[in-house]
Amino acid sequence: METLGSRQVYANPWMTVREDPVRRGDGSTGIYGVVDKPDYALVIPLDGERLRLVEQYRYPIKLRRWEFPQGTAPNLAAEPPSVLAARELREETGLRAGRMVELGMLDVAPGMSSQRGRVFLATDLVEGFHEREHEEQDMRSAWFPRAEFEAMIARGEITDAQSIAAYTLLLLHENSQP
Repeated sequence: METLGSRQVYANPWMTVREDPVRRGDGSTGIYGVVDKPDYALVIPLDGERLRLVEQYRYPIKLRRWEFPQGTAPNLAAEPPSVLAARELREETGLRAGRMVELGMLDVAPGMSSQRGRVFLATDLVEGFHEREHEEQDMRSAWFPRAEFEAMIARGEITDAQSIAAYTLLLLHENSQP
């Protein structure tokens, strides 16, 4: 597919939206609307059989939802994924990880967004004070046994696709260990 141009149609400090006219392999033309957001990091804080989650109000779906700590750097900045992961963990939960292992990559919505995310497993955790951004002032954080986390997914209480996919990466990682 050949990109014939690009036009930014919207921008704010968190994202841009562009329209790209394209020519397909058969010669026909079309348009792609693309949401560009910086890459994000998602962190799975694991302490034995407990997982640390955060809960916040997600405006687009008008619901509060439990999920793993995750986010992007402010003002569309790019940071190394491990630095971003440590910052998100500290900001949202107050936890500091003695060990951080990258588990894999996730594409949020590749049919409409360029955003990609790296998933990290955080262990050897030390409690501290959170450093939440102003938009996260209503966020809560709590430990959950893994069995309860899985039950919350089954009951539809955890619906964040990135958190569910990240947990799958954790399970695959654990199954690959000797």
